Amino acid sequence: MEEKIMLNNLYRQFSLHKEEYEKKVIEVLNSGWYILGKEVKSFEKEWANYIGTKYCVGLASGLDALWIAFRLLNIKENDEVIVCSNDYIACVMGITINGATPVFVEPDEYYNIDVDKIEEKITDKTKAILAVHLYGQSCNMTKIMEIAKKYNLYVVEDCAQSHGNHWKSEVVGSIGDIGCFSFYPSKGCGAFGDGGCITTNNPEIARKAYTFRNYGSEKRYHNEVVGTNSRLDELQAGLLRVKLKYMDELNEERVYLANKYNNEINNDLIIKPKVQKEADSTWHQYVIRCKYRDKLIDYLEENNIGTLIHYPIPPHLSKAYEYLGFKVGDFPIAEKYANEVLSLPMYNGMTINEQNKVIEAINRFKI
Repeated sequence: MEEKIMLNNLYRQFSLHKEEYEKKVIEVLNSGWYILGKEVKSFEKEWANYIGTKYCVGLASGLDALWIAFRLLNIKENDEVIVCSNDYIACVMGITINGATPVFVEPDEYYNIDVDKIEEKITDKTKAILAVHLYGQSCNMTKIMEIAKKYNLYVVEDCAQSHGNHWKSEVVGSIGDIGCFSFYPSKGCGAFGDGGCITTNNPEIARKAYTFRNYGSEKRYHNEVVGTNSRLDELQAGLLRVKLKYMDELNEERVYLANKYNNEINNDLIIKPKVQKEADSTWHQYVIRCKYRDKLIDYLEENNIGTLIHYPIPPHLSKAYEYLGFKVGDFPIAEKYANEVLSLPMYNGMTINEQNKVIEAINRFKI
C-alpha cells in the first residue's frame, strides 16, 4: 500500500540537522545543569535578536506566555480584551484565566482580526487588543497600533504560528507591548516538547516576567509575588538554538511549497489563501476553504492524504465558554470559516512528488 502523506512530518525536519540536535542533547546532559542555565540565557538573547526586541523570557508553553502576559499587564476581572472570533481557544484562555472577558471581533479575508470592526467593540472596560497572527500571517498592525494609541490600550501579539514573519519591515512580536510565542513541536521554530516565551522592549515587563516565571522569585527563596512555575528548560532551549540557526532557511522552504500550491491548485471548488500587501507569511498552515469540506476530507483520505481542520469549533461556541452566552449565528464569518477551512500537508522536507500528489488529487476533486 502506498505510504500516506501526513499533514505534518516532524521527523523530516529533525532529519535535516539530526547530528547537530543529537550533539546538543549530549552536551546539555553532560553539563549537569538542566533548569535556567546557560542554554536558556543564550537562547533568550538569540531569540530577542531574531525578533528585534531587547528582551525575551523563556517559558514552559505558549499558553503560559499568553496568560502571564495579561497578568503582567494587570488585566483582571471586569476588564475586557478584544480578540478575533476564529482564533484557537488558547488565545481566549489567556484572557479568561485572568478573569477578564474576551470581546470577539470577526475575521477578515486573511483569517485575521478585521481591524475595521475593532473600534465599535471598545468600551470603558477595554484594556487590551490581542493581535493573533493566524496561520503565519501578520494582522494589520499599523491600524491596531493606531487604535491602541487612540484609546490607550495595550497590544499583545500572539505569534505562536508566526515565527519570523513581518508586518511591513517589522518582525511580529516586536510591535506590540508583548509578543507571545509557542515552541510546540509543530511550530516554525518548534522544540521537541513544550516551550514558549514572551518578547518585549519594556525592561519592567521583562523584569517582572523573569521573576514571575520562577515562583515570583528573582533571588532564590526571596519571593516578591505569588508567581508560577513556567520555565523553558535547558534541553529544549539548547535544541531551539540549533533550529534557530536555520529558521530563515526553513521559512523559505515553506514559502516555496506555498507558492507551488498557489500556482498549481486549480479547482473552482477550492478557495486558496491570500496574503495582504504589507505582510508576508511563514505558512504555518496552508489553509484552503471548500463548501464541500467534509466530502473533500473523505476523498483525500481515500487517496492517502492527511488533512486537519484549524479549527472546527469557534471559541464562542465551545462548551468551555458556554457561560459567555453566545449562540450559533452570533459570529457568522467565524462560523462559516469553521465549516469550510481545511489545512493541507505542509512541512519542511516535503518532496516534490508528495506535493504533486496532493495537488493532482485536489484538482481532480468534484461533486
